[in-house]
Amino acid sequence: MEFSLMFWIWVAIAAVFTVAEIFTAGFFLFPFAVGAGVAAVINILGLPSWLQWVCFLGLSGVLVLASRRLADRFSHEPPEKVGVDRLIGQAGIVIEPIDHVTDSGRVRIKKDEWRAESADESRIEVNAKIRVVRVEGAHLVVEKVEKVEKAEE
Repeated sequence: MEFSLMFWIWVAIAAVFTVAEIFTAGFFLFPFAVGAGVAAVINILGLPSWLQWVCFLGLSGVLVLASRRLADRFSHEPPEKVGVDRLIGQAGIVIEPIDHVTDSGRVRIKKDEWRAESADESRIEVNAKIRVVRVEGAHLVVEKVEKVEKAEE
């Protein structure tokens, strides 16, 4: 069996995309390698070159879209946060004044006490209601809120 020049071109394209996929992140180039491989098979069957191109482009496009959906499904943020990330958005109360100048302040979130600082570097007095904005190291960055939807003290 004699292979045409176009067959070897499709094989080379598939090989280039496969090797390039190894060195890139994101699983984006491999669908094009599969498309080129299918086009090479179509070439072996003796089908016209326009059909090879249609299959290459069509299959590659469908596989790219399918792989994006699959990647989104596996890389989305988990519904429940774990560790200290679960504190973000939680409400609490100040138990020691939060003062940026003296670098002091403590808050109570549920039953746990944490060192805290103000997000806008303002002073927050004792018994003020707060919400956790983010976690930095071993302390919380909080903002004062006037009305807490779900106070968890």
